[in-house]
Amino acid sequence: MKVLFTNPPWWGKCTEQILPGNKKRDLWEKGVRAGSRWPHLNLVQKTSPDRYAFGDFFPYPFFMGYAASYLDQDKDIDVTFRDSIALCESYETYFKFIQENKFQYIFMESAESSLEEDKKLIFKIKKIQPHAKIIITGPVGNPETLINDLPVHAILKGEYEKSAMNVVRNDLSGIIDYNFLTLEEMNKAPYPYNNKTYAYRYWDGHPVDYFPPQAQVLSSRGCPYKCIFCVWPAVMTGEDPTGDKYRQVRQYSGDYMQGLLEEWVGKYNYNSVYFDDDTFNLGDKHTIEMCEVMRRINIPWSAMCRADTIKKETWKIMKESGCQGVKIGFESGNQYVVDEIVNKKLNLEYAREIVEYISSIKMDIHGTFTYGLPGETREQMQDTKNYIKTLKLTSYQESGTAEIEGTPLANLKKGNNSKKYSGAEKDSKWEKITDGAQKFREMDL
Repeated sequence: MKVLFTNPPWWGKCTEQILPGNKKRDLWEKGVRAGSRWPHLNLVQKTSPDRYAFGDFFPYPFFMGYAASYLDQDKDIDVTFRDSIALCESYETYFKFIQENKFQYIFMESAESSLEEDKKLIFKIKKIQPHAKIIITGPVGNPETLINDLPVHAILKGEYEKSAMNVVRNDLSGIIDYNFLTLEEMNKAPYPYNNKTYAYRYWDGHPVDYFPPQAQVLSSRGCPYKCIFCVWPAVMTGEDPTGDKYRQVRQYSGDYMQGLLEEWVGKYNYNSVYFDDDTFNLGDKHTIEMCEVMRRINIPWSAMCRADTIKKETWKIMKESGCQGVKIGFESGNQYVVDEIVNKKLNLEYAREIVEYISSIKMDIHGTFTYGLPGETREQMQDTKNYIKTLKLTSYQESGTAEIEGTPLANLKKGNNSKKYSGAEKDSKWEKITDGAQKFREMDL
């Protein structure tokens, strides 16, 4: 049984840059899909179709990588992993590969941001391989409509190791409901797919990242917080698109993470590690356990964190175990927006204090902020600009708020979420934009 896990190409072009003499030139945009919580098109300087160059943002496709390894355990399943985003494949090269290889099942991760492009790819793949059974995975909305409108065999909800195995072994079809790994299953599962073709391509690309090549890993799945725009905890590692239900968090054991990192560092000579968890530092116990692992691995590392989930002393333990820097989400510099629109429940004064402390122990901090939240005023956006100036950040990024299916933002006022997002309001001026990078470019800030 031949099975393909594919993250197809996604290219665009931008002609808005004005050169001397009022001339314009085409600039390539590279899409990031699987592995990104907010799939979008990025302007790129170094890469172009069929031309890879290190340095642009290349996220590891975690769910796809784990699912590929999970199915590869079965000796009757011949698994192919193809991350065309990391390969920088052109559409022509990709379809040539599809033409030359015959697969019984093709698993393709999608999201609302890339869906219109992905629909075209699905029809083209089906034309080239009419007998292949195409399965959509990832945070796609309205599966009931898609299953009827597209030539697909199945649509899988949420993380998809077990669902993918069931589809292939039992030829299940239609909309396949959530089937999460238990914590025990997670810690017994094979390590995510990797090989020398891909190992050196992935790079998060922010100033808190150092020393390529970089291993991108997860030390947990899920997040208990319910930020209005965040998609993975809502529909990939949990079943809570309205933000009013329980969200599970499963943390890998120290033994599992040490085994994974020893294998990857040994095989691929990684010089650093980036923990791309929804929230890496959920509690002192897990954070310190990961620090102990990294002491033994003995290479620099960085992580995606919150400012308020560990004691101050634990930040110092992180530093002493080799942590060079962290990314911290603030989202807004206005406390009302943080609490009543985003529902992040982060005390901004305390967050500033923690940034001061992290900076004092010589760790770098990359802050993330978003604009254009539903109900957010121009004055509140300016509060964010002012707040950024008060923080001792090494670097920061600003983006527009993308509305992606499966998030509380897309499901505002559904279920019982009105109180949790009491300040969020989609008025007549609200425009749904699924690409946060595009939205920010269009905002006059």
